[in-house]
Amino acid sequence: MKKTAAGLISVLGLALSASLSTPATAADDTVVIGVMNDQNGIYSEASGRGSVVAAKMAIEDLGGTILGKPVEVLVANHQNKPDIGLSVAREWYDSKGVDAIFEVANSTIALGVQDLARNRRKIVIHSTSTSSDLTGKACSPYGLMWTADSWSNSGPLIQQLLKEGNTSYFFITADYAFGHSLESVASAAITSGGGKVVGSVRVPLATADYSSFLITAQSSKAQVIVLALAGSDLTNAIKQSGEFGITQKQKLATPTAYINDIHALGLPATQGLFFTQSWYWDQSDETRRWSQRFADVMKRMPSDSHAGVYSSVTHYLKAVRKVGSKDPDAVLKAMRETPVSDIYTRDGHVREDGRVVYDRYLVRVKGAAESKKPWDYLDLVAKIPAANAFQSMKTGGCPLTQ
Repeated sequence: MKKTAAGLISVLGLALSASLSTPATAADDTVVIGVMNDQNGIYSEASGRGSVVAAKMAIEDLGGTILGKPVEVLVANHQNKPDIGLSVAREWYDSKGVDAIFEVANSTIALGVQDLARNRRKIVIHSTSTSSDLTGKACSPYGLMWTADSWSNSGPLIQQLLKEGNTSYFFITADYAFGHSLESVASAAITSGGGKVVGSVRVPLATADYSSFLITAQSSKAQVIVLALAGSDLTNAIKQSGEFGITQKQKLATPTAYINDIHALGLPATQGLFFTQSWYWDQSDETRRWSQRFADVMKRMPSDSHAGVYSSVTHYLKAVRKVGSKDPDAVLKAMRETPVSDIYTRDGHVREDGRVVYDRYLVRVKGAAESKKPWDYLDLVAKIPAANAFQSMKTGGCPLTQ
């Protein structure tokens, strides 16, 4: 039986203060999970509090207990600061009895937590963190990548745009590892597909004024301007591109966007924007029902990252229940052997490199006249089969698969 929205709100309030109850000790058989992410910064809308709600929904849908005891949840705001994130993860693993950390939502912090988890023989399951290295050169037997990464956000997007005859591209790129990775993958896809990169500019994190960068992109006359940005940087760039009338003659595409970005900017500013998604709230009756439960608490529809957290927590807890223990090796073996089937995907599976694979979608933001109800923002243009949606293990570089 599902809890009421009011009950979830109460639980969330407790969670954000520290935890839902007294943390278990390492010797206890209580399952303790931690949700770590950005609670109030540039990534908080796509993850943040909503991911805590999604994790709680997963626990409730499994009856609230695993191994005969209530599942406990710890929550931390790493503030996008690696020292804070690693300090919290170390404390959680070493003294708070945390069995698995979920989301992280910052690639730099995620890589550090993955290394820590490997050394501690603990589990970390990433969502919203996008570094392909997490299942590439920095892969770990104790780390899984649930939502899309830089390769799966960039490569398939460009491949679909090339199929539509778009051959010239200009990049406006965040000047740190995240942006560099997106541009690198997308550029390789452009070149291999017979297209051309006509130019690029690098932009510091938290830039407010994009006018000079947009003018440079506009004057390049590229058919597609690719915004390798995220969070408030992305929304600032999209909003200002509308002021320059860029979409009247050029297309805008971004490897990383979420439905909350579209909602914040509105359809007039974002219509025609192309990006990829793993999941959309309005896909089916089942996703609509789940999303309404989420919206009853958060007062907005979930992003695909929120659905990804729900899916990863669900799959993890089912594995713990199946093997009858919290032993990380046994649990991960069960997670790899069991297909992923829930509201996020019906045909997913966990690969040896830790990458979870499933079908994805090329989406286009609707115009205002096309939207028929609140949050009706995306048109699913094409399905990207799982085999094409993610980098292959052969080229990913994970030492576990060599």
